[in-house]
Amino acid sequence: MTETRVAASYAQLLYEYLEQQGLSAERVLGVPRPDARQLFVPMAEWQAWLRRVDAMEQQPALGLRIAKGISAKHFGVVGYCALACASLAEALQRMERYHASVYDVNPARVSIGPTGVVMEWGVERGRPGALVDETAIASLVQLARDMTGRAFAIREVGFVNPRPDDLRPYEAYFGGTVRFDQPVTRVVIDAEYLGLPMRKSDPGLLALMDQQAEQLLREVATLPAMVEGWRKTLVPLIREGQTSLAALAKAHHTSPRSLQRRLSEHGTTFQKLLDQTRQHLAEGHLKEGKLDLAEIALLLGYSEQSAFTRAFRTWTGLAPAQWRRQYFRMQA
Repeated sequence: MTETRVAASYAQLLYEYLEQQGLSAERVLGVPRPDARQLFVPMAEWQAWLRRVDAMEQQPALGLRIAKGISAKHFGVVGYCALACASLAEALQRMERYHASVYDVNPARVSIGPTGVVMEWGVERGRPGALVDETAIASLVQLARDMTGRAFAIREVGFVNPRPDDLRPYEAYFGGTVRFDQPVTRVVIDAEYLGLPMRKSDPGLLALMDQQAEQLLREVATLPAMVEGWRKTLVPLIREGQTSLAALAKAHHTSPRSLQRRLSEHGTTFQKLLDQTRQHLAEGHLKEGKLDLAEIALLLGYSEQSAFTRAFRTWTGLAPAQWRRQYFRMQA
């Protein structure tokens, strides 16, 4: 299967699921919780984590239980973008557009007709397996219900994976026909639900979220595993105030010229990588709400808070304090 991944924010869902049961997620999974420096979790790791929990619990329909804890935050900026839409139909179209920012296994295709909306995922990039697929589809359905405040039934759900022994948990969860051994993964939602308003519809905020989601989508498209590795190396260097190309090259035992060439081959530059890493770290700190702006600026390698504020406004269109207020307003 082509190298694929899921958003680290989405992977947090599994950690929360285990912790809600009074378990140490890090002990069960054997790895620390993804942090602010990590955008993605490789698909191979996500599959292994789900298999480990499934083997531990030995109960059917693990993905359905995990998905019950989903919220917009697990889909990151894409989730908040959908939540700010006017209707469910508009939100689903946004999720199709920005799908790869959260879950880039197989592309989503959404078509809206007189009878409802059909969302489909093929198998052209591989078959990640029942645990991955069921968690993803159940999470999408649960998020749509949460965003509208309506626990509506799904007309039809189809999975490419083999039929489990017991269909009852799936029929109870989705509320409609559930099929397995299908050529594509498929979700069909009746037309009557497409006009349901989002609980936090906000046209002004949607424009901002769209801008950020488009930026994230462009970033994801040029972020192969090697670039992600450079980003991870940059994090401690930034905190030490070493924000130069030479410092990153030294950490990777290469010359600045060679690193610059390799960055160019991957469609990016050192400055772009530095800005993206700083922005991702800044948003993580702002979401935690534990540090003041001066402390965040220092951690990002800025000598003055004003320089951090100018940079953050360039990245997002908002000052850091405004961005944090909007984030916590969406959380409420």
